[in-house]
Amino acid sequence: MFKKNAVKLAIAPIAWTNDDMPELGAANTFEQCISEMALAGYAGSEVGGKYPRDPAVLRPALELRGLEIAGAWFSAYLTTRPFEETAEAFIAHRDFLHAMDARAIVVSEQGRSIQGETGTPLFARKPVFESGEWSRLAKGLNRLGGLAAERGMNLVYHHHMGTGVQTAEEIGRLMEATDPDVVHLLYDTGHLAFSGEHPLEVLRTYLPRIRHVHLKDIRPDVVRRAREEGLSFLEAVKRGAFTVPGDGGIDFGPIFAALADYGYSGWMVVEAEQDPALADPLEYALKARRYIRECAGI
Repeated sequence: MFKKNAVKLAIAPIAWTNDDMPELGAANTFEQCISEMALAGYAGSEVGGKYPRDPAVLRPALELRGLEIAGAWFSAYLTTRPFEETAEAFIAHRDFLHAMDARAIVVSEQGRSIQGETGTPLFARKPVFESGEWSRLAKGLNRLGGLAAERGMNLVYHHHMGTGVQTAEEIGRLMEATDPDVVHLLYDTGHLAFSGEHPLEVLRTYLPRIRHVHLKDIRPDVVRRAREEGLSFLEAVKRGAFTVPGDGGIDFGPIFAALADYGYSGWMVVEAEQDPALADPLEYALKARRYIRECAGI
C-alpha cells in the first residue's frame, strides 16, 4: 500500500488534555501523555499546551520515549490584525519547530473564529469572509509560507469548524488564491465530515497540495444533534462528536488507498479530541493504532 518508510504515524496530545477546554484532562501530565503515546506505538506527536517550549527540555523527554515532533498549531489573525503582528509570532513559532526538526507548521486563520466560543451555535453563526478578508488572508499566507520556506518548512493550512475556511468551497477558494509553492493543505477527515463535506472527494481534488494529514473520525448522531440543537463547536466536542479512526462513521479504506496511490509521504496524525474522563486516551490511542495497522498497513 504505502511505500516503505514513506509515512510516519503520530498522535495529538488533545486526546489527553484539551487546550481550548483546560478542564478536560486537567490532571493528565505531559509525561503521562507522551509515555502513553509511545506505549501505544506511535512515532510522533504534535505540540500541546503542557509541552515545554524549550527544545533543550522537550527533546530529551521525547527521545527517551522514541518520539518526534510532527508539527504544531499556529493561530493566524491575518484578516483582523496587522500582518506584522502575526508574522512576529509566526517566526518565533517557526524557529521553535525548526529546532525540534519538525517540517509542518499548522496554520489556521482565527479572525472572527467561533470555534472557541462555548455559547455560539456552530452552523448558524459560522463566519463568512468578505472579499477584502479573503484578499488579506491569501496575501498574508503567501508571505508566511515564504517565511516557512526559508527554513525548509511547510505551511500547511488547517480548514477548521467554526472558521472562515471550513467548507469544501472555502478550501477551494483559498487554494486558488494562494501560491502552491508555499501554501499547502492540511487534510483533516473529521472536520470535513463534520462540516457535511465528502472527505474522499476533497482528498482527490487537492492531493498535490496536501503535506500533512489529520486522521479523525466522527460520531454521526452527535454531529446531527449539533446541527439540530444549535450546539457550539466545544459543546459538540464534549458530547463526543469526534473519535478515533475506526470508531465512527468514516470509511478510511478508500482514503488510505488514495493517499497511497498518490505516493503521499510524511506524517499522518491521529487527532480526536474527546473528554478523557469518558474516552480513556490510552485505550483510544491503541484502538486507532490497531485499526490503522489493519486498514493502511502502517
